[in-house]
Amino acid sequence: MRSWNLFHGNTVPAQRRAFLDEMLRLAAADDPGVVCAQEIPAWALGRFTAGDLAARPRLGPVPISADLGRRLTDLDHGLLRSAFSGQGNGILVSPRLRVLGHAVLALNPRGFRERQARMLRLGLLARLAWGKERRIVQALRLADDNRTYLVANLHCTSFPLDERLADAELLRAATFALSEAGPEDVVVLAGDFNLRVGHSRTLDALAGAEWGFSAPGPGIDHILVRGAPAGALRTWPEEARRCDGRLLSDHAPVEVEIG
Repeated sequence: MRSWNLFHGNTVPAQRRAFLDEMLRLAAADDPGVVCAQEIPAWALGRFTAGDLAARPRLGPVPISADLGRRLTDLDHGLLRSAFSGQGNGILVSPRLRVLGHAVLALNPRGFRERQARMLRLGLLARLAWGKERRIVQALRLADDNRTYLVANLHCTSFPLDERLADAELLRAATFALSEAGPEDVVVLAGDFNLRVGHSRTLDALAGAEWGFSAPGPGIDHILVRGAPAGALRTWPEEARRCDGRLLSDHAPVEVEIG
């Protein structure tokens, strides 16, 4: 299992051109079972086994605006990033696995935000930040010759001033994943949680006895596994994600071996 926030194909430091193709080739080069990706431009979602739109492009109907957004962003990817292209989540699945089902849930719909804002007593700034960009979790049920899996790929809201926003979304995503899973499924939560250990009640709880997931990693990108032995989270070193000397993305890929 591998997860990578692709940063819209940008490098660090950002450049005029994008390197999304290079990132996808690198992410899949050793034929992992599953790759979960976040911050994918809308025009590239079709390259994935399952690609789902989170934030719509801003220039009209999606098929037209996605292509137009790509053309505009090609002028300077580093400067424009997602200003016109929108973004979503994508899951690449190895041919060794069969897809049994596909579902998507918005993590921060208006009604949910309003209920949580009242409960958490959020200020105006936090309320506005939470509604700025739509976030989703996508779920795929997969099978090999031995067992079935539910893989949930999520990208939580980034608001460092109040991480309870992302915390509420993570709890929503975990509940959704379990509701979509079969009783014998290995359940995997993967993605950019925008949460660290010690700063999230939900992240700490998921690794407890009640939820039964594996331990999270040290950063904000995680892969949590329930129902099967899981190795320690491995974060790629910078050298592993360089292409012709360029550092791909502002996130490092993370991966876990499921026993």
